[in-house]
Amino acid sequence: MAPFLYHTNRKRHFLFLFSVFILSQSLPPMALANPLSPPSSCTKGPGPVIPATPLLSFLVRVQETALQTYGKSNFDPKHYVDLPLKSNLSTTVEAFDKLPKTEDGSVSVKDFEAFIGKYFNDAGDDVVYAEPLDFVPEPHGFLPKVENPEVRGWALEVHALWKNLSRKVSSSVLHHPELHTLLPLPRPVIIPGSRFTEVYYWDSYWVIRGLLASKMYETAKAIVTNLIFMLDTYGHVLNGARAYYTNRSQPPLLSAMVYEIYNRTGDVEFVKKSLPPLIKEYRYWNSDIHELIIRDAEQCNHFLNRYYAMWNKPRPESSTIDEELASKFLNDSEKQQFYRELASTAESGWDFSTRWMRNSSDFTTLSTTTILPVDLNIFILRMELDIAFLAKTVGENAITEDFLRASQNRRKAFSSIFWNENMGQWLDYWLNNGADCEEPQTWKAENQNQKVFASNFVPLWIDLFNSDIHLVEKVTKSLQNSGLLCAAGIATSLTNSGQQWDFPNGWAPLQHMIVEGLSKSASMEARTVAKDIAERWIKTNYVAYKKTGAMHEKYDVEKCGEFGGGGEYTPQTGFGWTNGVVLAFLEEFGWPKDKKIDCD
Repeated sequence: MAPFLYHTNRKRHFLFLFSVFILSQSLPPMALANPLSPPSSCTKGPGPVIPATPLLSFLVRVQETALQTYGKSNFDPKHYVDLPLKSNLSTTVEAFDKLPKTEDGSVSVKDFEAFIGKYFNDAGDDVVYAEPLDFVPEPHGFLPKVENPEVRGWALEVHALWKNLSRKVSSSVLHHPELHTLLPLPRPVIIPGSRFTEVYYWDSYWVIRGLLASKMYETAKAIVTNLIFMLDTYGHVLNGARAYYTNRSQPPLLSAMVYEIYNRTGDVEFVKKSLPPLIKEYRYWNSDIHELIIRDAEQCNHFLNRYYAMWNKPRPESSTIDEELASKFLNDSEKQQFYRELASTAESGWDFSTRWMRNSSDFTTLSTTTILPVDLNIFILRMELDIAFLAKTVGENAITEDFLRASQNRRKAFSSIFWNENMGQWLDYWLNNGADCEEPQTWKAENQNQKVFASNFVPLWIDLFNSDIHLVEKVTKSLQNSGLLCAAGIATSLTNSGQQWDFPNGWAPLQHMIVEGLSKSASMEARTVAKDIAERWIKTNYVAYKKTGAMHEKYDVEKCGEFGGGGEYTPQTGFGWTNGVVLAFLEEFGWPKDKKIDCD
């Protein structure tokens, strides 16, 4: 039944998109103030902060002591804020304060390890294995276009990784949440892997795309249920399911997850339950901290969005790193702003990249809160279109019309604010003099960031853009000439900075969005480029897997079969979104029986 529903819903969605254009011609224009969100005003003063819990504040102290005790070698600060307590906090703090310390505040390795062993369980012990109830070793109708037996065998191994990555919170988290930084989610999850033992927001979209290829529809729905739980509990979907992520979100793809699941299953009740939370999330992203007004050359005002974390201290999971980076600032307010930029960059998912730096050679010039990112605004445009479609599916026509108006206005903004005709790309827009303002900012051409990033091509992912064949062909040519296309996929940027979201690293979600956009177009050239990129990406994943026995978080796109590096932690394996994209690509493009899979 599922394949029939998939094609039926795809056709229904195509007809809906056609109606977007027709309806938008008859809808009255939206007033300046967006009725779907609170009135917008630029943030004044230091900005909002969500307080840390006492447990988290204490664990940061433990993290700092661990660094002093062990030094930087093989030190992962996240490990210490993930430690679950064995007994109550006050008893543990009292014991910690009694540890003998040297003048520099360090504790002997023997004393520190004895303290950790006595008062903490191991990091990761608060998640336990959960057998996915809808997993079968080879699902009926699995990847029918994959004819090569070698590739098919590998795809089944990747499919089997869903079992390895399936977890649920332990009973201790549910009954004693005060002892854990892990949050008590109601349903099982798929984790990314390695040091990431909790569910993450935007990773989950590509995990779900892979689960749908694996016919694991109930597991996919459970992920959405958990994300909605976070939204209902905290007012937004968190970066991840830890107490130290409550101050920020991640790229908003919840509506896209709901749409993709409905597209495969036709589950209308699932849509009905999901629609109110989706509208709640939309309002969050269009609240005053995230929304700004830009006036274009025709004096038309556009509501657009930025990343903005509710935090101005070192990130607890990286506190010791952040404090060292901020040491160059002498002024406390400058340090607080830098800490907000760090957390806001983490909210973007691109942590870290020269994309967010005013000076690409100086990490402390991070200015993420003063950038209107192309991809964030595409995700919110997709949210508007998804909500309009899903509302229409359940007969909420007034909601459909509201969100069609919003999408119509945002689409215009992409033409007047982000699009650069000479480059054939959409470019991030830098705000003037920071983001503290009360009046709309006037668009200036020189405020577009003309450096090339993979995110400049993400708008192709949206059917409103990939349905324009002339636009697609122009952007495809720009991509081909950009320098981003490499032997093993699309590079994230052209700058080799040592940051993980820069050259030469390639990331699964960026490959997928760009490839899927190109492949949906009517342009034969664009579809050929899409297939070529997908095949290069599949090859590098396959060869690296055969060499290392693992799927990796990121890959070096200069070298087929090599995983990526850089950033503030060691490269991770597992790996949720990488697995999902490989399965989605194999489902879409297949692999012919006689086609080689090794690096050329």
